[in-house]
Amino acid sequence: MQRALSSFRDRLIDRVPQLMPTSSVYPWLVLVATSIGTFMAVLDGTIVNIALAKLETVFGVSTDEVQWVITGYMLVFGVMLAASGWLSDRFGQKRIFLLALALFTAGSFLCSLSWNITSLIFFRIVQGAGGGLIQPVGMAIITREFPKEKRGLALGIWAISSSASISLGPTAGGWLIDNFAWHTIFDVNGPIGIVGIAVSYLILRERRAEESRDFDLLGFISMSVFLVSLLLGLSDGNAGWNADGWHSPFILGCFVLSGVALAVFLVVELTAEHPLVDLSLFKNYDFTLSNIVLFLFGLGMFGSIFLQPLYLQEALGYTPLQAGLVTLPMGLLVALVSPLAGVLTDRFGGKVPVAIGLLLMAASLYEYRFLSLFSERWQILIPVYVRGLGMGLIFSPISAVAISEIPGHRMAQASGLINVLRQIGGSFGVAILSTLFTRRIILHTDVFGQAMSSSSPAFREIASNLASFAMRTTGGTMSQAASKGQLLIASYVGKQAFVAAIDDVFLVAAFVVGLSILPVLLLRNHRKGASGAQPGGSEERERAAALMD
Repeated sequence: MQRALSSFRDRLIDRVPQLMPTSSVYPWLVLVATSIGTFMAVLDGTIVNIALAKLETVFGVSTDEVQWVITGYMLVFGVMLAASGWLSDRFGQKRIFLLALALFTAGSFLCSLSWNITSLIFFRIVQGAGGGLIQPVGMAIITREFPKEKRGLALGIWAISSSASISLGPTAGGWLIDNFAWHTIFDVNGPIGIVGIAVSYLILRERRAEESRDFDLLGFISMSVFLVSLLLGLSDGNAGWNADGWHSPFILGCFVLSGVALAVFLVVELTAEHPLVDLSLFKNYDFTLSNIVLFLFGLGMFGSIFLQPLYLQEALGYTPLQAGLVTLPMGLLVALVSPLAGVLTDRFGGKVPVAIGLLLMAASLYEYRFLSLFSERWQILIPVYVRGLGMGLIFSPISAVAISEIPGHRMAQASGLINVLRQIGGSFGVAILSTLFTRRIILHTDVFGQAMSSSSPAFREIASNLASFAMRTTGGTMSQAASKGQLLIASYVGKQAFVAAIDDVFLVAAFVVGLSILPVLLLRNHRKGASGAQPGGSEERERAAALMD
């Protein structure tokens, strides 16, 4: 089979000279091939967010359970990011990229066959293993094939596939769920994945490092155990099955195990000859502060944004398509504002656009503090637009500042670490804020319930009116109508508690994102000098923007 495919590829190259590595068109064909995989990976992540409410209904689970569909994916995504460099050097960039596409496509197919929430989470982890390799390996291939003077343009075009996915994902996912079934949000990856595999196999050439370093297996295992056990402890503290809460032996055991694994990881990484994560990079002042900013940003932003589709569908009654259309302009705004961020970075340094972007992000999240069961559409859309403007101002400048003083031979390790910490921040945010969300629902339900008195005139009047309404619409005896009226009151109280909890989570998220402004103020401001040279200048800034996508 392999020999037949190789023979077919050789004949195709003979007929289409542009496929030759020496052709001037070849790098642009490589860009097309890698962009297909990137588009698919980012598209799926945004599609799944819009499907959470549907998945809760289909599998009969709560928010604290369904959030693992996102958390599990983001977690393994970050772990595989850290291992992508070694895998590419050891087995070859083309081979790992094809494997990543195959894993992601197969994981998507298996997700569509899921029979319960546990199987779906497991297959999402398979997806995440592929997704975590697609983007960094794809970027490395583009960097290799394009000359230095065209690399920034190529990576900028490559990043468009991510921006397009941010806009199209929720809308496409909503349309699929409305018109077909939830399975189709995963089935859609099948044709894209198959095309991506075929195109990548035919176009890409293999590249493998001449000397492959030893894999830091102990570092990889200890990092994975640390992250998984800590996220389990944070996520399940208020789970329905956990009667003992935060004092549960399981939860305490998770925290102890995560502490031990973290200690092992730090010792291994500081003493290994070829560490999985080069912790010495954190000796660089701007690199460390930039990663703190990105971690806090990921925690606040990605930890809260998954609740928006739940609110729109469960509280306001939006269909999945209507909920998806709300976020449609955000990716477009990110793409439009990113060039402006570059201009501001050249003129004022990276601190100014990043601080403005984070301020806009915090303001957009804070505005969601006032959501209710009767929120107008403009109250939902305006913060989304503000969020798109903020994101466009953040990614490119902060990543450019982070790598501004990193030597060229350590750039791959640094860029990988930037993405790992942002993904981990997002997965921690989803786990922590979903736990807070569950806790606040319980609290508000209890408070609202205690505030109601069945003997109060207002309660009796509302219950009587609802009972009359139930009699007129559903029939039955007066006793049955009275019970239905009380159930309607209980349902309304439950929805109010749901929305109040949403408001609390967005307030906390706004505080966390606002907190990330503090390390930005401590960054050194690199401005473009008279000679035009600047650390993190236009080329590195475009490259950094692609890295962040």
